Amino acid sequence: MRFLLENLKIYRKEAILAPALKMLEAFFDLFVPLVTADIINNGIAGGNAEYIWIRTGLLILLGIFGLAASITAQYFAAKAAIGASASMRKGLFRHIESFGFGELDALGTGTLITRMTSDINQVQNGINLFLRLFLRSPFIVFGSVIMAFTISIPAAVCLLIAVPLLSLVIFGIMKLTRPRYRRTQEALDGVTTQVRENLTGVRVVRAFGREKSETEIFRSRNHLLTQKQLVAGRISALMNPMTFVLVNLALIAILKTGAAEIQLGNLAQGNVVALVNYLSQILIELVKLANLIVTVTRALASADRVQGVIDRKPVMQYGRALPDPDGVPVNVPAVVFDHVSLTYPGAGAESLSDIHFSAKIGSSIGVIGGTGSGKSSLVNLIPRFYDASKGSVRVFGRDVREYEKKALHGCVAVVLQKAQLFSGTIRSNLIMGRPDATDEELWEALRAAQADEIVKHKARGLDEPVEQGGRNFSGGQKQRLTIARALIAQPQILILDDAASALDYATDAALRKALRELPGNRTVFIVSQRASSVMACDEILVLDEGRIAEHGTHQELLRADGIYRDIYMSQFRKAGAAG
Repeated sequence: MRFLLENLKIYRKEAILAPALKMLEAFFDLFVPLVTADIINNGIAGGNAEYIWIRTGLLILLGIFGLAASITAQYFAAKAAIGASASMRKGLFRHIESFGFGELDALGTGTLITRMTSDINQVQNGINLFLRLFLRSPFIVFGSVIMAFTISIPAAVCLLIAVPLLSLVIFGIMKLTRPRYRRTQEALDGVTTQVRENLTGVRVVRAFGREKSETEIFRSRNHLLTQKQLVAGRISALMNPMTFVLVNLALIAILKTGAAEIQLGNLAQGNVVALVNYLSQILIELVKLANLIVTVTRALASADRVQGVIDRKPVMQYGRALPDPDGVPVNVPAVVFDHVSLTYPGAGAESLSDIHFSAKIGSSIGVIGGTGSGKSSLVNLIPRFYDASKGSVRVFGRDVREYEKKALHGCVAVVLQKAQLFSGTIRSNLIMGRPDATDEELWEALRAAQADEIVKHKARGLDEPVEQGGRNFSGGQKQRLTIARALIAQPQILILDDAASALDYATDAALRKALRELPGNRTVFIVSQRASSVMACDEILVLDEGRIAEHGTHQELLRADGIYRDIYMSQFRKAGAAG
């Protein structure tokens, strides 16, 4: 709720004007039954046509003023609701962007998408309806009761008894439905996650013939969502019939009391009509109030879910250290791992254990090992995607936790295992790391990444459109473009996390040769399962079950006759290579 109110404060003027104008509209509506009663009692009963026309004109004026107030109120309510929800989305997205990989892994992409879209839409609808009705409906209800007392006290007592009973029904149902709507949104998370996973991995599903089983999983989750919606819907559905029963009982009581008062001469016929009109207004407003309660209940449940994400503070707290403007002394290593261990949140065992090494400035470090040996986990600690559970990681002599976030990511560029392009153009993707890069610098990076031929063969060159996720490019093309994007940022430390897995051996070799020839004293980490990709590195780290099993140069590791030699021989046996 705090997050909602903070964003609604931006539209304080609209949030005040909308209900105020609705109150003005309600004020005009309360006079309509009195004017109607006056027409019946003094105009129709007396056969005074002129009096009827004058009072009819007054009714029309009340209607025009009420309509103008209503339209203006609708405008301000919509502006406040849409503006506040847009601000909430922006704030929520900004907050999500501050999360580390650990928080994103724990929360899950599906639930974050649901909260960014469905939940905030529910909040938007709730704000809109709340600003329009939260003052108007109670004002009409209590105003009608008060006006009824000015007409007939016995008849007004019937309304006075009906209103608390109706309120009891409405707020009782609200209390029952609120937790159920929260559980409904949680079930929607499961459906969203399932759909997203299947759409993302549709090729895998079809390749392994898993359509039937995935359909069953979706049907199960969708059934759970349906059941939760039905439970909440059935309780909410009780509201209208119960309110109508109470209102109709009140109508019967008013008509009976009014008839007795007319017979005694204490009440005019027009006044009974006014009382019935007031009851009708109460009925209409209570139905609106019932719908408002349902919508606001769902909005509050959704707002609580959004607030849950906002209240989750990023675990990683960054320092204020900036890179030394005079440069780093040559005797200071680029990267140092000081007895580092890593345990992922919720994991039972360490993914990395007692990792200890240093990388000199300008050196190239190869990281190789079997699947699940911890290669990606190791390099992800350098840009601080995760924090070490034990030990420390130092970059240019400083602990990574001391750096300002932007400063750390400014000197470290990572090309992840999964190449990711964003919808836009080739140019917009390349300049993400350095928006002021010139075309000459873009082409230089493309040549180094072996991606210049890709762009040259496109009709629009650098301005060639890129579809969502880069689906109009092959896997190898996406990898080369993402490498070029990293090079354009001109990082002091470049990490290629299995970034050439989709490239053929010739292109991979040309890429490594181009990287070695780049100007500057850049430190490069190459993660790969190919021995050919790391054999030219100054030092090779061989990981096994989260530990450094071996380290050294290519020739040293071959002579050691260990894991590295087994990997090398299994890949080069056909060529007869022995070292």
